[in-house]
Amino acid sequence: MGIIEQLRWRYATKKFDKNKKLSKIKIDTLKEAFNLTAMSFGLQTLSMVVVTNNKLKESLVPHTYNQKQVSEASHLLVICIQNDVTDEDVNMYFDTVKTIRNTPETILEPFRKNLIKTMLKMTVEERQKWSMNQAYIALGNLMTVCAVEEIDSCPMEGFISEKYDDILNLKELGLKSVLLLPVGYRAEDDMFASFKKVRKTLDKTIIELN
Repeated sequence: MGIIEQLRWRYATKKFDKNKKLSKIKIDTLKEAFNLTAMSFGLQTLSMVVVTNNKLKESLVPHTYNQKQVSEASHLLVICIQNDVTDEDVNMYFDTVKTIRNTPETILEPFRKNLIKTMLKMTVEERQKWSMNQAYIALGNLMTVCAVEEIDSCPMEGFISEKYDDILNLKELGLKSVLLLPVGYRAEDDMFASFKKVRKTLDKTIIELN
């Protein structure tokens, strides 16, 4: 199928087949896709936790308003932001640019200093909000890759982040969970799989300026 057909095939899976598991190749593809997601300024202030342990997934269900996708899916992807963005993060990025591209520091220095100043002008809350925006980009990218790879998924905001952070020991890593993406294969009796997509027509959502 072409990309548009794949996107039409995709839906927010409500019931997964818990007996079907994604292969290592499929999971590795999602890991790489997450890592290759476009990020503002090139800073990667996100992390993704991949939960495979069934008991651990089950323990998270009560903190996801009892949505069973979390436990029934093959894997649970938890997208996290850093509690803050620091000078160290900026410097690490530009040091990596220097190493990989062999870019002279004389060229990088003004960009390095400007980005540090940009981040310093923000409050911690504003930096977290900025990172949250990046998290949505990563989620969208993952959902598209899932569609192409014929992996079923269900994007989720409805969960108690603080409980997830405690159970997954994210606070020790300086991280905060913000979005979930259970992935796997749809159950044969998930009635939502047969529902027609409900979307506006293109003339209602696209504005062409000629």
